[in-house]
Amino acid sequence: MRVAIDTNCFLAIIPKLSRYRPIFDAFRQRKFELAISTEILNEYSEIFTQKMTAEISENLIELILKQPNVIQTDIFYRWVLITADYDDNKFVDTAISSICDYIVTVDGHFKVLKEIPFPKVSTVSLDEFLEIVNGFEY
Repeated sequence: MRVAIDTNCFLAIIPKLSRYRPIFDAFRQRKFELAISTEILNEYSEIFTQKMTAEISENLIELILKQPNVIQTDIFYRWVLITADYDDNKFVDTAISSICDYIVTVDGHFKVLKEIPFPKVSTVSLDEFLEIVNGFEY
């Protein structure tokens, strides 16, 4: 399974005491593939640095880049499916380009994707993705 994870959701899966930590553990154990683009990586880096120390942020970005289950995607076409917050389209474009099964997000701007028949982009919430991850065999 391949997913793109919205930045706020990625922040939620990192803390060891987070109820969503099994998602991060499944990522580290290569239970799913994470699709990223340069734009996503830049946003991760920017937001991680705001929310944690620079050293922890750098280590986290390095970990992401070293994981063999990370799919780095070049974006050649901008679909502009989300008009309420143009910045969210980086996740949509990456999901389409890398043929993701889902975008993991809790951002309401992504709800418009349910009304767009083509290209079909599916989203799941953190809770829904946690259920999926909890169903993996370890």
